[in-house]
Amino acid sequence: MPTNLPPEARAKWAKYLDAKTPEEKLRALEEYMSAIPKHKGTENLRAWVRRKMAELKEEIEERKARRAGTGGPTFFIEKSGAAQVIMLGLPNSGKSALLKALTNAKPEISPVPFTTKFPVPGMVVFEDIQFQVIEAPSIVEGISKGAIWWGSRVLGLARNADALLIVIDSSDNPVKQLRIIKDELENVGIHLRRPKGEVRITKSKAIHGIKIISYGKLIGCTADDVRKLLEEYKIYNAEVKIVGEVTLEDVEKAIFERITYKPSLIALTKIDIAPKGMVETFMREVGKVLPEVPVVPTSAVTGEGVREIPKAIFRVSGIIRVYTKEPNSPKPSDRPMILKEGATVSDAVKEIREEFLRFFKYAKIWGPSANYPGERVGLEHVLQDGDVIEIRTKIKGI
Repeated sequence: MPTNLPPEARAKWAKYLDAKTPEEKLRALEEYMSAIPKHKGTENLRAWVRRKMAELKEEIEERKARRAGTGGPTFFIEKSGAAQVIMLGLPNSGKSALLKALTNAKPEISPVPFTTKFPVPGMVVFEDIQFQVIEAPSIVEGISKGAIWWGSRVLGLARNADALLIVIDSSDNPVKQLRIIKDELENVGIHLRRPKGEVRITKSKAIHGIKIISYGKLIGCTADDVRKLLEEYKIYNAEVKIVGEVTLEDVEKAIFERITYKPSLIALTKIDIAPKGMVETFMREVGKVLPEVPVVPTSAVTGEGVREIPKAIFRVSGIIRVYTKEPNSPKPSDRPMILKEGATVSDAVKEIREEFLRFFKYAKIWGPSANYPGERVGLEHVLQDGDVIEIRTKIKGI
């Protein structure tokens, strides 16, 4: 069941959701923490709030140092490209060598553990888009409990990423490496296995009321229960997407962003020196514990498998490319709009210009989701990768 927080605590959380800057968010979380009752049922929630406050304090200090010109290397890297992918792995797993083989980045490559102490970004090209791939400092056992100073920052990078690229050294007990990474991520609520159900909440003033779009079913609750819960948290205008089987507790967790699923792939490195049969053994093990996570065997030395990674990133990233077309124009845009899988025409309109939602008439679609070229569709139409969309509104000339 949901945590049963008092109205004061829910109001404080709403204040956090409305906060814009890290300073405002930190103040709101401090107020929220003081309003959470202390009992066994709120232990995990209070631990999550403490971690979030620690991350915000670090971000504030980092920004202050950058403004003062004394910051040096930073953990804050602005998102770029179609998606941000964080590269995670244990020391000497081959992260730096793989990043160099994949991108334009020039990380320091060394057999000395912990050579990478700050994130190193690079760009990976896939067809007509680019992904930002960032090598994070190494994960170690106990990182979620403070075993190393950069622990919360690395895990924060993973939480904010669009996808994870997990780097496993095939020559050194790869099954144990995967277990450590999986356990440390799960300790802070980051899961690599897709849950039975997902809830995506998008707040927007352009949406009137609570709009629920279901691609699955609610378990033990109704749509009205969901609306009531959101309103208790002062969320009055939002779109709620239900995917798979979802409970009211799942909805509340989505409000808090306490548990998150991250699409992932595994780069199994150093296969040129892996013990005989190890690659096959590891892939069978992944099939048991993380059946949806693809494994790409690679070698930065021979180049084997490296070219397969950009395509694999695209497949797991959960994005689609949609091209816009002006009315009466013969050609669509060269650069695609990037949307999440399952995105609707409504999502595309908001991405183009949110106020167009109020004046929307219809959209014309060419591509995989259209029954025929130029099909007229409404806001609920689900888009697919490669679609071309033309928006028609009540505004003259558009």
